[in-house]
Order: sequence, then structure tokens, then C-alpha cells
Amino acid sequence: MLWIALINKAGTGLWMGAAALYFTLVTGLSVTEVGVLMGVSGAVGIAGAPLAGHLADRFPVTRVLIGAQLQQAVALLALLTTDSFSLLLLYSAVSSLADRGANVLTKLYAARVAGPERTRYQAVQRSVSNAGWAIGGLAGAFALAVGTTHAYQGLLIGNVVSFVAAAFLTLRCAEPPSPSRVVTDSTATAPPAQPSSPWRDRPYLLFTATEAALFLDDAVLQVGMPLWIVHATDAPHGLAPLLMVLNCVLVVCCQVPLSRFGSTPDKARRLLVPLAACFVVGCAAMTASVAGGTGLAVTALAVAAIAFTFAEILHAIASWELSIALAPDDAQGAYLGVHGLSSAAQRSGGPLLVTAVIAAGAFAWPLLGAGVIATVAAQSRLVRTGLRRPGRPSVPTGTHDVPPATVDRVAGGTRGGVEYPEP
Repeated sequence: MLWIALINKAGTGLWMGAAALYFTLVTGLSVTEVGVLMGVSGAVGIAGAPLAGHLADRFPVTRVLIGAQLQQAVALLALLTTDSFSLLLLYSAVSSLADRGANVLTKLYAARVAGPERTRYQAVQRSVSNAGWAIGGLAGAFALAVGTTHAYQGLLIGNVVSFVAAAFLTLRCAEPPSPSRVVTDSTATAPPAQPSSPWRDRPYLLFTATEAALFLDDAVLQVGMPLWIVHATDAPHGLAPLLMVLNCVLVVCCQVPLSRFGSTPDKARRLLVPLAACFVVGCAAMTASVAGGTGLAVTALAVAAIAFTFAEILHAIASWELSIALAPDDAQGAYLGVHGLSSAAQRSGGPLLVTAVIAAGAFAWPLLGAGVIATVAAQSRLVRTGLRRPGRPSVPTGTHDVPPATVDRVAGGTRGGVEYPEP
């Protein structure tokens, strides 16, 4: 799965930096049409997260993930066949739908296969993914320097190949035990209980809503920082890609070491305070970057990039652990699918909020920081209450440590109603 993450993100890094330019220079779309295409396809992609989670509770997660990977490959390859705006919009939306679903499925696989080490596993995977992004981005930069139609098409094909390779490797991955697909013996008389539904779990829905705000570091780093550099500061424009490289390097170096601070739900909840502090420091540095002078602007923006990156790292740790800890075992896929709505919604609405902050001026950044503080306070209370609710697992999901009396001998054996294969 780590090789899959590296290959997948390297391919995505190739394409994402060139996508907007491909649509304008190769297919001939206007800037407005490109904005509509990306906005609408991103909005459609929001549905991919809950849909993938729903399917993963009913079918093997590796097979659903392969389907999502191949769907992305076919949809992207179809972009080469047309310059029609409506068809390009359709193919982009289909790709976005699979992309958001694949993200949820990858997290669900980690939750099921890594057991109590799931936080460290996810940290390693994020580090590998960021390394893939950096590799793909650098390779894409060389191709973009050529600037020909064939160069853009080559980047797109490279991304397609990465999805096909990832699907082939996923086919070789073992299917982890799934608590949601239970096996009962022939003597069972009571009908199986209906699995929990995240759509009826109001606290989890509120938790997901707060998560959308805490994912804003993504929009700030990818959209807000470059626009702020160009339109509001005296910093050189070439600083923007350097700060993105700094972001990737910090994630690769720090994600795994810091993951030990979020290895349990209570530890993860305590990370929310330093997360908010990092975000506030980043917002203050963004305001300071316009105080005057190139040197001050560069220094303040570097501080902002570092602060927002650590907010991103801490949020990734806390979000990952809490989204699993608050989900019942019998519906992990469905719950993670709903949780995936938060990042998908941020991808659609986050850039709009960040650009509004930029338009409002330097003193809008502290207001954004204050909003994050309020969100963190609300989420901390929700999580504290949710972890004390009856029916939540008392041990980390994935350990499957249950009393021996609950073990039914069916086929290879089940533990807690979960089927395990023969050793």
C-alpha cells in the first residue's frame, strides 16, 4: 500500500500542476470555463466519499479501491479524446468522484490492517504520499518548461499509467478482516442487527462539519499563499513553489515522529490546542508579511508556511484517529465515507473562503484564526462527549480483542462475529 501511495501521488503530482494549463492551452477553454469545470467537478466529487464508504461495508475494500483507481484512469484518458466543454466537465467529474472515494478507501484499509498501530501507519503513508507529490511535481515542472501540446498530454498519460499500476498492485494486497461483514452460524435465530448509520448520528455529523473548517490549511497553502504573495506582498513570485517544497519536506520529516502524540483518542483530542495555536501563528505571519520590505515579507511568509504545515500535520494525526474512534465497528466504511465529506467540501468551498479573506485585506487573517479557535473548541467538546457515549469501543479499532466466549467457530473462525481465514 505504501508503494501504491507513492506511485499514485507521483502521477497526481505530474498532472495537477498542469491541469489548468492543459484545459486552457490544449483544449482551448477560457479561464472562466476552467474555473467552472474545476468547481463543478470538485462539487460532484463530494459524493464519492460516502458512496465509497457504503460500498466498502458490503464488498471487499481492495476490490472497490481497484474499481476507483481504474475509473480514474479511464476518465482521465477520455480527456484526450475531446475539446468539448460539456464532455470535459463530465469526464473530470467522474474522475473527481473516484478520487474522493479512493481517499476514503485507503484510510479504511489502513484502519482494518494496521490495528492499534493505525496512527503510525497513516503517518508513514502521508509521508510517502508527500514524497510522491514532490517527485511528480518536480518531473512535471521539467515537462511544463517544454510547454508543447505533447508535453501536456504526456503528463496526463503519466497520471493514467500511475492509476493502472496502482490498481495492479492493489490486486496483490490481502483483504483485511472487516467488522462490518459478519458471519453467523446456522444455529443463530435472531436476525442480524442493522448496522449503525452515520446519517442518524448527529454528534458525528457535527464533528464532520467542524472538520471541514480545520482542513482549511490545505486551501491556505495551495491557493491563499501564492495569491497573497503575488497580490499583497513585496516577496518575489518564485517564493510560492519554494514554500510548497518546504511544506512537503516538513511533512515527510515530521509526520511520523509526531504521530506518537496522537496514538489514542484522548491524545488526539489534546492535539487540537496546538493545532489551533499553529494556525493562529500562521494567520498573524500572513498579516505581518505586508508590513513592508522584501526581507520582512519573505521571512513572515516562511514562518506562515511552517506554521500552517504543522497545523496540517497535527490535524492529520488528530482527524485520522478521532474519525475512527468515533465510528462503531459495524459501519466503519459508512462513517469514514461521511467524514470524507469534510475534506471534499473544503476542496470546493475552501478556495472561495480564502480568496474572500485575501480580498478583505491583511486584518482578515486574524479573523480567520479566531474562527479556527472557535471551531477547535466546539470539536473538542463534541469529541469528549462522543468518546464517552455507550457503545463506543474501549480499545483501538482493529485490535479485535474480545472475550473468548464470543468466538464462533465458522469456517476459519470468527472473533466477535468477524470472519478470519484459516492461518
